[in-house]
Amino acid sequence: MKSQGVRWLTLFSLFLPWFSLSAYANPIILGTASSFGVLAGSTVTNTGSSVITGNVGVWPGTATTGFPPGIVIGGTIHAGDAVAQKAQADLSAAYMQAAGLTPTTILTGQDLGGMTLTPGVYFFSSSAQLTGTLTLNTLGNPNAVFVFQIGSTLTTASNSSVIFTNTLTDKNVYWQVGSSATLGTTTTFSGNILALTSITMNNGASIGCGSALAINGAVTLNNNVIGGGCGATSTVPEPGTMGLMGTGLVILIGAVRRRFRV
Repeated sequence: MKSQGVRWLTLFSLFLPWFSLSAYANPIILGTASSFGVLAGSTVTNTGSSVITGNVGVWPGTATTGFPPGIVIGGTIHAGDAVAQKAQADLSAAYMQAAGLTPTTILTGQDLGGMTLTPGVYFFSSSAQLTGTLTLNTLGNPNAVFVFQIGSTLTTASNSSVIFTNTLTDKNVYWQVGSSATLGTTTTFSGNILALTSITMNNGASIGCGSALAINGAVTLNNNVIGGGCGATSTVPEPGTMGLMGTGLVILIGAVRRRFRV
């Protein structure tokens, strides 16, 4: 009996690293805004051959320019219609959800470049800067959630990037930006930008897995690629559940308890 218990506890210990993710197993709920690659409050302006996967929308503004030559794949342009209005309402709710989370780490005054971060909620009281490469280590969980709370602006330097380790690209990355976000030239970014004001993507910048969503202001594009790069196994768990990770732990815990009652 003792040896069997040891074996079960050893197996159980292999899953202990997942416990640190349990508080972040559920993503920010974007609602209908999740179908948008680009969403703005005032205008969407494109220059050059941008490619957007998903819907493109604006509300309460009605202006979208530069499509074509910009291309929308797997979606529709919603300019000042009811679909864009509902998406903006859902975006505002998601923004408040992200802003209301309790931070796990304070990064105020630090450059994200060169950092390797694990799932959690990262807080900047004012601006956030990315110069170089930010590595997000999912610890092997394809549903890992990263939330960045940024008090004012988010800015990336030219050629900066956000990359992942220990799983395929994770779409549960959220950048809650208190004013505006600017992605530098040829930045390779990941995550859903939820900006209170505006988003500017400079020439050649891309968001491989994510979206550019602005509540009040404009989204300005320039030869950009947005969306379509999420890993096939990055399944979003249903709201209010623990996802596949939580389910596996529940099953394992139940098995351990049953085993020790024998």
